Amino acid sequence: MRTFGNLLVRGLIVGLFAGLLAGTFAYVMGEPHIDAAIAIEEAGGAAHTHGEEPAAQAPAAEEEEPLVSRNGQRFGLFLATSLYGVALGGIFAVGFALLRRRLRTPSDSYAALGLAAAGFVGIVLVPFLKYPPNPPAVGDPETITKRTITYLLTLVIGLLAVWAGVAASRWAQRFGDAPWIRPAGGGLAFVVTIVAAYLILPSINEVPGSFPATLLWQFRFASLGTQAVLWTLLGFGYAALMDRHSKVTKETVAA
Repeated sequence: MRTFGNLLVRGLIVGLFAGLLAGTFAYVMGEPHIDAAIAIEEAGGAAHTHGEEPAAQAPAAEEEEPLVSRNGQRFGLFLATSLYGVALGGIFAVGFALLRRRLRTPSDSYAALGLAAAGFVGIVLVPFLKYPPNPPAVGDPETITKRTITYLLTLVIGLLAVWAGVAASRWAQRFGDAPWIRPAGGGLAFVVTIVAAYLILPSINEVPGSFPATLLWQFRFASLGTQAVLWTLLGFGYAALMDRHSKVTKETVAA
């Protein structure tokens, strides 16, 4: 028998493994770019220090240690992605339990995959296209509140755009049975919502012109890839568990 508790436990377990593997991807693909960005920041800071401050003060600035070492940050990466995966898995399971009846497919596995795809588009891809992430060494600390608020707004807008697309797709079905009507209606509503939001939201670009563009986009694609790994594993893992549950239930009923 499928209960809310069973669905939630499945989400937490799948989220944990998805978070660990996403952390592994981020460690392999993202950490080298972060090290390179930090090296550029330190080189720029050292040049600035030597150029504007008295020589007697320069050694003190150079010897300043970060609050968390790079090794600590690397360990924290796995911890953060694991906790994020668990939290996301729990939220995913709650969303699946609440929306399952509205997802028009008899297959729980397809429903889980569709929900994961919608979550990735709304929560990850839409904010990424408007405010792509920057390496930790890039950005103005004084604007972090503004950047956090605008990012949260794009996250909400992304979910609203997905909802608008699905609602418009079902509504467009009234105008005929042609196979293109539903995707066209849904796609149009999604794009219009996103474009309107992007025009209203402020643009934020704090990357120095001297920062290497190749390194910047390598970091951004590594960040997007980490999220893609997390959501893909979450969707397929949850779908696999739901498929296994369905088979066990059928075998039990048949027996």
